[in-house]
Formats: sequence, C-alpha cells, structure tokens
Amino acid sequence: MCISHNYLVQPLDIQPIGNELAIKWNDATEDFIDLKKIRISCPCASCRGETDVMGNIHKGPKQKLVANSTKLLRTVRVGGYAVQLFWGDGHSTGIYSWDLLKKLSSNSN
Repeated sequence: MCISHNYLVQPLDIQPIGNELAIKWNDATEDFIDLKKIRISCPCASCRGETDVMGNIHKGPKQKLVANSTKLLRTVRVGGYAVQLFWGDGHSTGIYSWDLLKKLSSNSN
C-alpha cells in the first residue's frame, strides 16, 4: 500500500524570534509557535516512543527540561516535508513535519 502525502502548504521562512518559532507559509499565512510547546511535543522515538509488533510502546528515559531545552540553536529542512530542530540541551532527533507544525500552531489559541 502506497501512502501519498500532499504538502501543498510549505514554509517560505522559519526562524526563532524570542520564545517562538515564526513560520511564514507559502499560502500567505504566518504562525508563531511557543518553543517550549514545540520542544515538549518532540515526535522522536525517544520522546514519543515506538510501537513494536506486539503493540508495546518503547521510549527512552523521560528527559527533564532544563534552561537550554527550549533554546533553539538551528533548523535544518528535511526533504520537502519537515524540519529537524537542534536544541540547546543537545536534543536533535525530532523531525517536525509541516503538518505537525500546523497542528501545534492551531492548538496554540
């Protein structure tokens, strides 16, 4: 089974501004998402867990957020569908899809 994703809405610009991630989308909208909200929503296997064939969820040890945990150091685009964020506490394994960022921005209100 082939799953096709349609990523029509993509960011033109992504940058941290203060305590938020500012995203300018190609549909002429802009979103400002709290960095702490993004960090605690990290989608990586260590933070969210992975499900094995038996349905058990395995994840890394719970990470306690420290002062640098919400300091965004760098962003790197991943293909045409996501961005990898590098945090001040060394965490960088989360790949944030455009869909996830849109969902996080719509839930900020």
